[in-house]
Amino acid sequence: MTLQRATAGNIKINHTKSVSFTDMPFIDFTAIIEEAWKAYDDTREIIRIVDISAKVSTNHVYRVTFTDGNFIIAKMSYFGRFEHFVEDHSIIDTLSNNLPAPFENFLARALAKGKNLFVYRYKDEILDAWVVFYRPIAIKKRLPKRLDESQIVKLAVQLALFHKACHNTRNTLPPSSKTLKTDIDHLLQIIETEEGRFEHRMHLDEIKEHSEIFLQNTQILKSPNFDKIPVFVDWNIGNFSVTSSLRLYSRWDYDWFRMGSRMLDFYFLSRVVSDVGDRTAFSYYIGPLMEERFLFFIKAYHEVYPLKEAEVRFLKEAYRFFILNYVIKDGRFFFHELFAIKLQKEAYEIYLPSIEKEFNADIILKALNL
Repeated sequence: MTLQRATAGNIKINHTKSVSFTDMPFIDFTAIIEEAWKAYDDTREIIRIVDISAKVSTNHVYRVTFTDGNFIIAKMSYFGRFEHFVEDHSIIDTLSNNLPAPFENFLARALAKGKNLFVYRYKDEILDAWVVFYRPIAIKKRLPKRLDESQIVKLAVQLALFHKACHNTRNTLPPSSKTLKTDIDHLLQIIETEEGRFEHRMHLDEIKEHSEIFLQNTQILKSPNFDKIPVFVDWNIGNFSVTSSLRLYSRWDYDWFRMGSRMLDFYFLSRVVSDVGDRTAFSYYIGPLMEERFLFFIKAYHEVYPLKEAEVRFLKEAYRFFILNYVIKDGRFFFHELFAIKLQKEAYEIYLPSIEKEFNADIILKALNL
């Protein structure tokens, strides 16, 4: 692993105030990218760095172009923990090399220096940021904003085959220290701190209640014993491309990657096949998991890669975990401010209260004849 601490150099930082994630315009991120590239290979000169980020999260993505006209993609993150960033990208790098056909070129590959994945760390009293470089990946078509039934079936078959391929490579991958329990434990630790009590001051009891329900139900379902495979969680249609026949072709977004149950992927897949379709203004309602269109999807998936009853019942807890971990625990760090405020407000008012009222695993189990 190649790690290097950067110096401030020409990075423009306002040292007169404490910098939150919404204050990041005070920092010249492209200077960090340039320094990261010099640490990787200072013989190739950069002529242009363009921010191509989706502007939804606090992560940054750049196209870095060189004097010879070639370019690479730089991903910079200051969300989460550096150790987890390195872990995740090391696993993804191995996975990208080990996936069998037809997925051998599905994932964007990170650049290595020598034998190791190259990760650059910039750290000062204000910012701890990490950069990884990726080779450009070919992109074909994006899914339609609203799928018809034949497209839902094709997507279900592709995801089943992809999950199978990930399952077959799981024992070849580097270890991961993150588990669902460690993330929930971290949330419970946060709300015991002064800052955490202040941030979540109106909802401490709700967080504790749903965390306890999650931990109890995962033990009842024995979900910690489910096979852990690489899961990408966020399957928004802007994160991957498909062929004209809807075969999975390429994927480039790894923000919520982790090792875990394949069921962690299903909530976002339910949103992809939802009757509403893809939306610019998004929310995380549980409703798509109960739609007929999702039943259609999961039946087609089940025919290719059968599910177990406990996995289906775990869907409710996978959704609860998503809200607790990614919206409540990490929302204000990952999402830009306006998105974070909206989603966290909805989490307390709508998402968490809806879990027991709206989700019924028996409907899915009946559809699957389980």
